[in-house]
Amino acid sequence: MTQTSVERGRGDLRLASLTKSFGSFTAVEPMDLTVPQGSFFALLGPSGCGKTTTLRMIAGLEAPTAGSIHIGDQEITATKAHQRNVNTVFQSYALFPHMTVLDNVMFGLKRRGDKDARRKALEALELVQLEGLGGRKPSQLSGGMQQRVALARALVNRPDVLLLDEPLGALDLKLRRQMQIELKRIQQEVGLTFIHVTHDQEEAMTMADSIAVMNEGRIEQLGDPATLYEQPESTFVANFLGQSNLLRAKVVPGSGREGITLVRSHDADLEVVEDHVPQGVTDVWLGVRPEKLRLGESGGPNRLRGTIRDVSFSGVATQYMVAMPWGRELTVVQQNDGSARAALGEQVTLSWAAEHGFALDASQDAEAGAMVEDDV
Repeated sequence: MTQTSVERGRGDLRLASLTKSFGSFTAVEPMDLTVPQGSFFALLGPSGCGKTTTLRMIAGLEAPTAGSIHIGDQEITATKAHQRNVNTVFQSYALFPHMTVLDNVMFGLKRRGDKDARRKALEALELVQLEGLGGRKPSQLSGGMQQRVALARALVNRPDVLLLDEPLGALDLKLRRQMQIELKRIQQEVGLTFIHVTHDQEEAMTMADSIAVMNEGRIEQLGDPATLYEQPESTFVANFLGQSNLLRAKVVPGSGREGITLVRSHDADLEVVEDHVPQGVTDVWLGVRPEKLRLGESGGPNRLRGTIRDVSFSGVATQYMVAMPWGRELTVVQQNDGSARAALGEQVTLSWAAEHGFALDASQDAEAGAMVEDDV
């Protein structure tokens, strides 16, 4: 690919009606998506939702059944993988074991005859904080360091789009969290478009500017992490992104204060912000995140009574399972910051603010997204 064509290709990544079928099975439903240039974007979802297939189509490793792929004003749908200015970092580092770290990073540049390959590779190693280790073999490095080498090798080519396919999946929890911070720092420093495929909700929300939550081959909801978490548009998103307490409720028409909708759930009148209620729906699931609930009557206008059935102390917070009169349990997560505490078997009042709730169409399955299996 010439420098001129690379420059023409720079811009937003756009997928237009992108579709992938394998025989009678549709892995990716027609997808329209724009990823702004220079953003950190995540495709998040459970195993089999189509996120990796979407990534492979962008990389040129899978041919779409229909639709098109563009970077800026350049269509790359039929462009071969090695001719796209797109690089991929996989969960398996795929480093050449017989080569030094520096030679691994220089490999692609040297194949293209780049006379400045050594300088660029050293700069890439410095970017991933591996300066001084270029003479080592991959086997002499930790898993985290090997992942940094794979990242440097991808970045050194200055791709229009860097694809990250579960890149941290092989690392232990502590190292994975360190690398989340490092990946975000590197992306901000180089200013390239990163597209990160993951099933790890915390990982996506920690790093990404925007997230597309995928389910059964389609995008369930697209938005920034805070919006997806605070205002999910489906029970799948509400349950897949963290935990949600969902209460069956019915909208009480013509009631409530200005900007507030009143709903009735199990003989209790509860308030929810009007903007958090889907229009034209009367039967709803009223959702409240566990950390938004408070023990006692200080959290807001909404109150329910229940009995503590389980207490789990985790250091930073305490999780309570509260049995309600109608037979369901609500989860409460309370920071250990001096707030009210409760004991097993104690009768408690749960309260929360109207703005901390959200309503979803009750025709949706309340368990959607709650029991999905992670990728392995």
